[in-house]
Amino acid sequence: MEKVPMTVQGEQALRDELDKLMKRRPLISEAIAEARELGDLKENAEYHAAREEQGICEAQIRDIEYKLSVAQVIDVTKIPNNGKVIFGTTVTVIDVNTDDELTYRIVGDDEADIKQNLISVNSPIARGLIGKMEGDEVQIQTPGGLKELEIDQVQYI
Repeated sequence: MEKVPMTVQGEQALRDELDKLMKRRPLISEAIAEARELGDLKENAEYHAAREEQGICEAQIRDIEYKLSVAQVIDVTKIPNNGKVIFGTTVTVIDVNTDDELTYRIVGDDEADIKQNLISVNSPIARGLIGKMEGDEVQIQTPGGLKELEIDQVQYI
């Protein structure tokens, strides 16, 4: 089974979500039991809604348990910072053409959220940055065109 990289924060978010779902389980079972008492199950909307919710909840639990089972949690705060871009680092880059400064954190696929500047390790920008050093200039082909970036700062936070 191939391991999937995940940050400590990503693992915690999954564990929190799993905990929430596990607490919902008995409430859903209760709703099913109450709906059963209402009689004819064929025309019992409450029963069918509760069963559907149970199916969704169980599928989400299985999904999270699987993700946790294949996760390789990487804590960059425990790795000495040598200025190299690796999974989990926070990288500040400067667009050579526009002088815009951008900061990205390289995270696992499930954690990626561009609005929070969390980019997937499999994204074109992350793939272009990984393995490079602070001060390096890189050219990265993105869906929006060729980007020329200078790596200004690499943080292991």
